[in-house]
Amino acid sequence: MTDDTFNMSMRKFLKQVGVTSQQAIEEAMRAKGDTSGQTFEAKMVLTIDGLELEHVVTGKIEGQDKPEGNV
Repeated sequence: MTDDTFNMSMRKFLKQVGVTSQQAIEEAMRAKGDTSGQTFEAKMVLTIDGLELEHVVTGKIEGQDKPEGNV
């Protein structure tokens, strides 16, 4: 595998992770409703079979106001 092929496949995977993760978080926030003033602890765990890799990223996500028009 060339460096270009490796870099492209890794970038494609990371883009998919970012986009789908953001969609999942937004969907969960909408389902919860008004989350203003709340802070949520987030943890992302990346594992890669065959590489014995487990990488953990933690952070905080601030809640959002309930969208206008939703009662």
